[in-house]
Amino acid sequence: MFYSVLAIAVSVVGLAVVALSLRLLIRRGWLLGWLRGMLGMVLVGSGLVLALAAFDLYSYQQIVTEKSVATISFEQVGPQRFKAILVDSEGRENLYELAGDQWQLDARVIKWPNALAALGVKPGFRLDRISGRYYSLEHERNAQRTVYALNESQMGVDVWAFFHGSKSLPPVIDAVYGSATFVPMADDALYEVLLSHTGLLARPLNDPAQAAVTGWQ
Repeated sequence: MFYSVLAIAVSVVGLAVVALSLRLLIRRGWLLGWLRGMLGMVLVGSGLVLALAAFDLYSYQQIVTEKSVATISFEQVGPQRFKAILVDSEGRENLYELAGDQWQLDARVIKWPNALAALGVKPGFRLDRISGRYYSLEHERNAQRTVYALNESQMGVDVWAFFHGSKSLPPVIDAVYGSATFVPMADDALYEVLLSHTGLLARPLNDPAQAAVTGWQ
């Protein structure tokens, strides 16, 4: 809910900026008109960026104490080849083919300053990618690698990447990765992926998954 409200608020600000810029652009007067026009164009661009940022924030969900974010099941289709069916917390189902012996699910996490956290604002997450990995170092270096994007930001506006990649910005948002440790793939294995404030955790839900995890450990 928080991220939906935040996205709406940012959208409203963006639309207000666009409306103001259009008012400046239609006024008469050469020099002042040119200055207003330049300012108006800057404001139009700013408003569009805010609107796209709002759309990007809308794709995040709040993290509760411990939240089930996905289930993933496997069917072996060949040596070190598996079909993976990922069902997210919204019930959306996607099929991927992973190469290797293990799988990993990554998420992008947004954390807020202590002042907002004290008001009850929860961190947000978005599933980012799923990938496969081999046990053998030789295979890891030379065999086929498989990695799939699960969610991508639109139109080049990525709020998480903006804050994650900048070292000079004030700490308004703490953008970090959350990753499930590489977990074995096995025929008919079923896992649940949980997300908490400490990161992602994969939990086996049936005997093939439990046997794969026990044998690997």
